[in-house]
Amino acid sequence: MNIQSVIEEKLLSHFQPAYLEVINESHQHNVPMGSETHFKVVLVSPSFSGERLINRHRAVNAVLKDELANHIHALALHTYTDSEWQGLYGGAPDSPACLGGLKRKVS
Repeated sequence: MNIQSVIEEKLLSHFQPAYLEVINESHQHNVPMGSETHFKVVLVSPSFSGERLINRHRAVNAVLKDELANHIHALALHTYTDSEWQGLYGGAPDSPACLGGLKRKVS
């Protein structure tokens, strides 16, 4: 099973989200073709109600502990309650451009 599928399965199982999108953004970075190292997760879950952003991210990181330790280099998290998601009309911010590897500017 690929890393993206593992992430999706774990988040679906743990958070029972109203909306989940796991996007492999590795192709936007200085990694070999076909890599699964950079991901963006958009997760809308009722379990986030009343939780601060840091606690939402900690909860996701705990569920993906093994993947973060062994496979994932970067994980952009966009975590919302249902009402927050409705206020955004289903949108999420773009991830920032990576300046790692050969793309890094040297001063």
